[in-house]
Amino acid sequence: MEERTNIFIVEDDYEIARIMKDHLDREGFQVTWASTGIEGWEDFKAGSFSIVLVDLMMPEMDGYELCEKIRLESDVPLLIVSAKGEDDSKIRGLNLGADDYLTKPFSLKELTARVQSHLRRYQRYTSKSYDAEMSKYTYGLAIDFLNDTVFLEGELLVLTAKEKEILFLLARNPFITFEKARIYEHIWQLKNVNGNNTVTVHIKSLRTKLMDTGKQAKFIQTVWGAGYRFVGEPLS
Repeated sequence: MEERTNIFIVEDDYEIARIMKDHLDREGFQVTWASTGIEGWEDFKAGSFSIVLVDLMMPEMDGYELCEKIRLESDVPLLIVSAKGEDDSKIRGLNLGADDYLTKPFSLKELTARVQSHLRRYQRYTSKSYDAEMSKYTYGLAIDFLNDTVFLEGELLVLTAKEKEILFLLARNPFITFEKARIYEHIWQLKNVNGNNTVTVHIKSLRTKLMDTGKQAKFIQTVWGAGYRFVGEPLS
């Protein structure tokens, strides 16, 4: 039997979540539901989903923060479903990486149409980009995102789990500057405190292993007073 597409709903309103879930079930989708932002983040990391629908106003972790975390980890289609119809809310959500914004109340037919449209687009995208999971850069760096491995000059590079997570976070978001606090909170899943030099230590170790310790950054650049960004030049 053909495997059903897995949709992930993060919605704290039980009645709305039930209506969406029941409808999408009838449409032939497999549906997973989380009722808080933190539960949604944990379930997302543990599962495999084809599309994610996120409410904005939720306890523990709001939808904006959840969208940002998901987008840093994955390019899965991400739809905001919210009663907040103001342009500022829409712009903020889209700027955090959401692909679409559906304002409550909405018709179930529109929900299905939006979901199917984004699934088709994503399937076309992934069918073209699958071979590009191995990203190669100048100075001999190659990152295999699919198999979770890193190579330098053709040799497997041994990195700690945190070093690899930092590298993947930066490399998946090239030329975007990440503050140290943001890196720490994303990778360690803890609130950053003043004086915490954990990220600095890991970046220094990572640069040493990448042979990236010269004045001119090859891969990881320090943006003074702001944070770090990935500046590796991809090979065509």
